[in-house]
Amino acid sequence: MDKITIELDAKWKRLANSRLYFVVSALQGVAVTFAPLFLYWSGRSRLPLLSDHQWWFVPLCFAMIFLVPLFYYRLGNAVIKELRRQ
Repeated sequence: MDKITIELDAKWKRLANSRLYFVVSALQGVAVTFAPLFLYWSGRSRLPLLSDHQWWFVPLCFAMIFLVPLFYYRLGNAVIKELRRQ
């Protein structure tokens, strides 16, 4: 197995060391498991506590499902671009 070293921009290093990365990585589990489940329950009217707040809860779930993976796609794109350059 070959060993490869990848150099990334300073912005990715700052981002990986920031608290934003911690928050995004914590939201990854929520985006994968609970956000689709809450959307399902919201559609089936099984969340009586959130029935008055669905106008902000449903878009929040969609945003979590689509925006959290977008962070990892951009990071993966930077890594793959550096791998192809080598």
